[in-house]
Amino acid sequence: MDIKKEYDKNNVFYKIINNQLPSKKVYESDSVLAFHDINPASKVHVLVIPKKEYINYSDFISNAQKDEIAEFFIEIEKVAKEYLNLDDYKLITNCGPKSGQVVFHFHVHIIA
Repeated sequence: MDIKKEYDKNNVFYKIINNQLPSKKVYESDSVLAFHDINPASKVHVLVIPKKEYINYSDFISNAQKDEIAEFFIEIEKVAKEYLNLDDYKLITNCGPKSGQVVFHFHVHIIA
């Protein structure tokens, strides 16, 4: 299998979370950060990431606490509805390099 096993702290999202790189933030809480994609696929293209170190969706679902998982998805809804004022949108996440994942920090794309 071609899936990374260890979290790489040199990834761009880790650097954004730790204020080593700038981002155009939409929303931030203690556990979640949402910001505009620098290469948007649509008029609205926002990334939502947990602040903890998870490589991909599988890592997140397997290793995060149930309340952390629930809170993350509740925060996505909050970003979409309250901060982006969206009624219709899609959520996308890639899990592993063969799926198209490029940054190995779990993230969800909100696209509208």
